[in-house]
Amino acid sequence: MLSLLLASFVTFFVAIDPVAMAPMFTTMTSRMTPEWRRKMAWKSIAIATGILLAFAFGGAWLLQQIHVSIDAFRIAGGLLLFLIAVDMLFEKRSERREERAEQVAQHQAEHPGTQDDIAAFPLAIPLISGPGAIASIMLFFAENQDIVSRGIILLGVGANLALCLIAFLASGPLSKIMGETVASMLTRIFGILLAALAAQFVVDGIRNVFGITAAAAG
Repeated sequence: MLSLLLASFVTFFVAIDPVAMAPMFTTMTSRMTPEWRRKMAWKSIAIATGILLAFAFGGAWLLQQIHVSIDAFRIAGGLLLFLIAVDMLFEKRSERREERAEQVAQHQAEHPGTQDDIAAFPLAIPLISGPGAIASIMLFFAENQDIVSRGIILLGVGANLALCLIAFLASGPLSKIMGETVASMLTRIFGILLAALAAQFVVDGIRNVFGITAAAAG
């Protein structure tokens, strides 16, 4: 159970990337009032939570409707997570997120006095509950059918959403304390771990599709 909790936490830590959220939230909300920033923080987490829960419990049904096997989804989802991990190792993902944050900040500057609602887009989607997080929770729920295991998975997800909320609410001080070096180091460490987990998803999917047992593969 501890291994499942760690796997869940690490996967969603990389997929959601709460470490990078603080500076991005600071950039996007620099011209907003403190009250509006807090509202955007809580609202975005609530929306993202709803989206992830919807795909967690409705993902299997969705795959059935489009006639996609869970093993095919394991392979595709694993490849997607591996690409995300590679992006994180080379910091390409962070660059794209920073560009998106700067675009929001520029829009705020061009329309002074307005309080844009950025909770649903781009915060909840795609920054928090993006393709990586959605694919991850569908994969974990497909692999673990019992209530206890799913509860542990949701605990890992919830811990990352809580970290994300803390990053939003304390974005200013956190950005100054952590700095780019610490954030970059954490991102790359967890990126390596995600690459390994993604590879395992692909291997498991291929084994099941071709009927290869672990003993035969060894």
